[in-house]
Amino acid sequence: MPEIELTDATFEAEVLKSAVPVMVDFWAPWCGPCRMTSPLVEELAKEYEGKAKICKVNTDENPVSSSTYKITAIPSILFFKNGKIAAQLVGLQPKSEFNKNLDALL
Repeated sequence: MPEIELTDATFEAEVLKSAVPVMVDFWAPWCGPCRMTSPLVEELAKEYEGKAKICKVNTDENPVSSSTYKITAIPSILFFKNGKIAAQLVGLQPKSEFNKNLDALL
């Protein structure tokens, strides 16, 4: 399953009301480190299929979600469990950091 592209309109239903943990990548097309993170996000979507949702939010197109979670630097990765933020990573990270945070929520 590919990662889920979220919008301000779908954020609540896909993330806050999710029955499984959710990783949300806040990114923008002009952001170099975001483009470097994107292949990792795609890999994680396949690895965690059925166990967790892997989502992306384009900060340029979805200012409400970005503002709500005070995203001031990208990439910012938020991990949600039961509708609450469980962890956050900012900046370029190795895949092992994503795995560690996701595994902790399962």
